[in-house]
Amino acid sequence: MQTMPAHAAHHDDHEIETIEEFDATVSARGTLAGFRVQAVDLTDRTRELFATDTAEAVFLGCPMRPEAAAKIRTDGALVFPPVPGLPFDPYRGLLYSPDELFASLSDGGYEATPDARAYAWFQRTKADRDVYASMLRAVHDDSVSDALDEFLSKARVVGVMGGHAMARGTEEYEGAARLGRTLARSGLTVATGGGPGAMEAANLGAYAAPYGDEMLTEALRLLAKAPKFTPSITDWASTAFEVRTRWPRGGASVGIPTWFYGHEPPNPFASHIAKYFANATREDGLLARCGAGVVFLPGAAGTVQEIFDNATPNYYESRGEPTPMVLVDRAHWTERLPTWPLLRSLARGRSMEARIALVDRIEEAPEALARLGDRPNTSGDRPNTSSD
Repeated sequence: MQTMPAHAAHHDDHEIETIEEFDATVSARGTLAGFRVQAVDLTDRTRELFATDTAEAVFLGCPMRPEAAAKIRTDGALVFPPVPGLPFDPYRGLLYSPDELFASLSDGGYEATPDARAYAWFQRTKADRDVYASMLRAVHDDSVSDALDEFLSKARVVGVMGGHAMARGTEEYEGAARLGRTLARSGLTVATGGGPGAMEAANLGAYAAPYGDEMLTEALRLLAKAPKFTPSITDWASTAFEVRTRWPRGGASVGIPTWFYGHEPPNPFASHIAKYFANATREDGLLARCGAGVVFLPGAAGTVQEIFDNATPNYYESRGEPTPMVLVDRAHWTERLPTWPLLRSLARGRSMEARIALVDRIEEAPEALARLGDRPNTSGDRPNTSSD
């Protein structure tokens, strides 16, 4: 199991998300009045609920005995009972872990996992215009956003974006993994879109950060046995769990994937996973939380969209000062998909001009990111680019 970093422990003082927090609050305060209790199994806490004031408390998806539910309703609490038959908990208080999403992988293959079952439910319900199903998705996604904010409350977050097609065993994958390791070792929390390819590589690098350099070399060799998540997600994910089992105490990082692209599984190297049903919520939330900047590796339509999703608030400064943007691979971003000229034209004469850079090699990205973050944020600055 992953160790929760120190910054993960901070959340609203009136939210209770684990049985340990419940017990500590009842013991220390003697009241639950006004608290929000999220997805905590209270089946064995009937005595405590009867002995404690729960006026104006809200219980979201907490299993409890009928007599306990009746008592706290009489107190004036609101009780939203668990929803039966769902492959996910819409009221969850914490982020997902790889072990949770991939449970049953070794017994029944990927199709038996909670991740695959949640996607199947989404496929069944997304087009039926059922307000109940859409409400459940919205509550779930808001709960995930709340958990993500709590987890990242003290973190300096750097995003690594790139395509899902990048195969294990390639130089590009190794480069992305080394990038993730370098960023994590510098004290940053690596955040990715949470999927395969470049995203997995960056999360893998962060996972490898506490180990000696030889660990990543060996892990890359093992992962190359299953280069892509097609044709078998089961084989692809199982190989990742082999690495996690061999080196069980990896570094923390965040993956933010979506069931909207459900054919694309989450990667098991992000220690904490914020998985959404709504892709728009996921995209905006991922980029908004990357206050230390974003590195954009070569990708296709999704990565191009992320570049301009990030550029727009930097252009208008709607989230405050512009954050660093580093594009990697000059030929890719000036010839194959000429995103860089447009980004540079947008930035000209604005504060964000000093916050964008284009580098040739992935090894240059950490230094460029640090340099952009240190620059005074004035429109008179020249942008840090390796060439026009």
